[in-house]
Amino acid sequence: MPVLIVESNPELGELWKRHLERLGMTVFRVETDTAAIHTLRERQVRIIVLNVVLKDGGAFAVADYANYRYPKMKVIFVSSSSFFTDGSIFTLAGNACAYLPSSTPPDDLAAMVEYHAARD
Repeated sequence: MPVLIVESNPELGELWKRHLERLGMTVFRVETDTAAIHTLRERQVRIIVLNVVLKDGGAFAVADYANYRYPKMKVIFVSSSSFFTDGSIFTLAGNACAYLPSSTPPDDLAAMVEYHAARD
């Protein structure tokens, strides 16, 4: 199952990538919105793990592009901020299927990816 991770923190992105690959997933990891959109154009992806706060670019640009081009693709948003804990992320992004703190244990994140990627 192909997964796109969009995370500006390379160490965190690699940690998540390794956990997902151990489960047999194909993982593409990028750090910017531009690289994410390029990956979505060039690769088949089933689900996106996307940090709401990117150092370079906008997470909602990625989510909007994915929603427009691939309406069934889901996005798991992650963040170290408590800004969207009220659930408003689900109003802002129609393809949001989960919102997790970036401190979520990698095994739990992997379980969420497996669960949501398997659903249509």
